[in-house]
Amino acid sequence: MQESSKDNPQSVPLQRADLRDAALECGFVELDEDYDILLREVCIRAAKSQISQTDTDDSRIIQAVEALDDIDKNVNELSERLFEWYGRYFPELEMTGEELANFVSTYGSRINVPEDHEMSEKASQSMGAELLFADEELLRTFANNICSLYDTRRYIENYINTSMGSVAPNLCEIAGASLGARLMSMAGSLEKLAAFPSSTVQVIGANRALFKHLRSRAPSPKHGIIFNNPVIKNAPWWQRGKLARALAAKISLAARTDFYSGELDSTIKEALDKKLEHIRQTNPNPPERKPEAKPQVKGGKRRSRGRKKNKKSGGNN
Repeated sequence: MQESSKDNPQSVPLQRADLRDAALECGFVELDEDYDILLREVCIRAAKSQISQTDTDDSRIIQAVEALDDIDKNVNELSERLFEWYGRYFPELEMTGEELANFVSTYGSRINVPEDHEMSEKASQSMGAELLFADEELLRTFANNICSLYDTRRYIENYINTSMGSVAPNLCEIAGASLGARLMSMAGSLEKLAAFPSSTVQVIGANRALFKHLRSRAPSPKHGIIFNNPVIKNAPWWQRGKLARALAAKISLAARTDFYSGELDSTIKEALDKKLEHIRQTNPNPPERKPEAKPQVKGGKRRSRGRKKNKKSGGNN
């Protein structure tokens, strides 16, 4: 016996309005070809509108974090090159990084170092080679570019700190602006970070240790990139696992609060401080390490390999 449509609502076919027939009946379009052209234009406009909405505040922060990583990689390589290059002419100069770039950009050759400078004595007694004028101008230009990269890095870092305070205030307060932005970058967006459980947040950035744990019997990682937070980094080794678990739980809660409400909730920070203090008080001393069990040999004692040396005797061998 077949069920009627009243008894089974799912058997009722869905009736949808045919936009093509409606457009032709009301005279909105005259031909089917006109409707197809209009539909194509509407779909293209809708796709463009969706693409323009993908540029959100958290995506701009993620791009800034990735740009910061690129600058760090390039500026380190260029600084090493400048150190080796300028070391041929002034090997006694004990400067690296931005300090060296500023020195080369300001003075160039070591003969231009003023007498009241702390490196004037070393410059006058240096055993380095003579720096030609063309090489000096080239090194100064190279050093100026490195200095501009350091300035750009500071500008991007200030942008991240300012933007995180408005886009994710709770995450910024719990994890810090730099660490919170890096967590968002590794997750892909603030929405994806809010969807992560606290156990995933705890080990973000520890991919090698996690895969090693899954492949072999290596211990599971206790923390990932959140180790850079002073709460964990400055703590004793026996407290870091529990502190990382508590911090990851509050980071996950802060990310969800920022994504769904966007308002600062001071109770998250207060609850975290109480939890961290409780962990420090309950674990003041390191635990006693258990002695490692010696592997048992099957079949009793091992027999010595090889022949035993015969004792010297008067008889024949």
